[in-house]
Amino acid sequence: MHPYISHMKGTPMTMDAPETEVVTSRRVACDGGGVALGHPRVWLQIPVETGWVECGYCDKRYVFQGDDHDH
Repeated sequence: MHPYISHMKGTPMTMDAPETEVVTSRRVACDGGGVALGHPRVWLQIPVETGWVECGYCDKRYVFQGDDHDH
């Protein structure tokens, strides 16, 4: 069984992002936050539909809270 699947009734488990940051821009850069433990800098776009995006390297979640005119 996949490690993210609960053993009770086969329902998926919800997992929180390792770290969450509230931002005021829909475009953010993520580099993992540390020199030794970091990753290449990537630019992420927060979709209007979800209001958040997760980094594909470190799973950090960026949550948009700001003016919707900031694209």
